[in-house]
Amino acid sequence: MAKTTLVLILAVLPGVALAQAPKADLQCNATGTDFVFDCTIRVTRGGKPLEGARITVGADMPSMPMAHNVKPVQAQPAQAPGEYKAKVDLEMLGVWAVKLRLSGPVRDQLILHYEFDSKGATPVRR
Repeated sequence: MAKTTLVLILAVLPGVALAQAPKADLQCNATGTDFVFDCTIRVTRGGKPLEGARITVGADMPSMPMAHNVKPVQAQPAQAPGEYKAKVDLEMLGVWAVKLRLSGPVRDQLILHYEFDSKGATPVRR
């Protein structure tokens, strides 16, 4: 009986951990300055806005490893719960892996793939 209970608990734990893993999305708009974007980052955890996080935003270009890396910047809390703002200064347009490093109520790193063009950014479906 105890062995069966332990097996059930161990089987359920990974699902609980994944349900509580933070998720994020970006909305970035071109600023009019070459390759500079104003981005809004929305972060949730368990389906609820994640408030009180400290988020560092960096990026690199997966198609050119080690060639194009963006110095990380600190995102600032926005007015809406779970929203943060950052200005991202890229080196060129194209597909970028945006790296969000979270600390505070949760510690994690999220990597989001977005294609940046002259208007803004759209998620890359993988």
